[in-house]
Amino acid sequence: MPEAQHKLRRSLALGPTNNPKRLIVAMTGASGALLGVELLKEMKNFPRWETHLVISKGAEHTLALECNLTRNDVSSLATQTYNAADIGAGPASGTFRAEGMVVIPCSMKTTAGIANGFADNLILRAADVTIKQRRPLVLVAREAPLSPIHLQNMLSLARLGVTILPPVLTFYHGPSTIDDMVKLILGKVLDVFNLEIPGFKRWGELE
Repeated sequence: MPEAQHKLRRSLALGPTNNPKRLIVAMTGASGALLGVELLKEMKNFPRWETHLVISKGAEHTLALECNLTRNDVSSLATQTYNAADIGAGPASGTFRAEGMVVIPCSMKTTAGIANGFADNLILRAADVTIKQRRPLVLVAREAPLSPIHLQNMLSLARLGVTILPPVLTFYHGPSTIDDMVKLILGKVLDVFNLEIPGFKRWGELE
């Protein structure tokens, strides 16, 4: 991407200083907790954006297992953190200003709940609101292999305009570390919100 175009996209993403943009970020118990952690870190590159984080109980266990991190460790990376059981928190309302939502990683249980409108916790309710307000919703769906039930739920959501973005491995950008692979996934996620992150390699821009 030409440097001038990169600066323009970054400027648009930052937005006005007196009107911060909000991204709702939810982490569930699926494997891939590192993806959520690194997304929050990347969002620090956009100081005029806020991250509003919801962590499920399952995510707390996965964070400890895969990243040796606690809920408090991850909460410190976000602008504000909510209890997943707090169905009355701000993100549960359509009047809560947000540019959209990312569920990263997204378990098949959460996918099923969103697909069927079973909004019995803040993650599901916030996703339900995101859909009804016609805002971008990205699900970094993590499961393998996928059953017909999983596929049907994801198809139902895709037909509603939800972006289903599994963390699929790619090799065209020449990854040499796990960080390289994570960077590509995060680049694709944040591209939905017109956010350009350093180090994200696009097809056609490779040396």
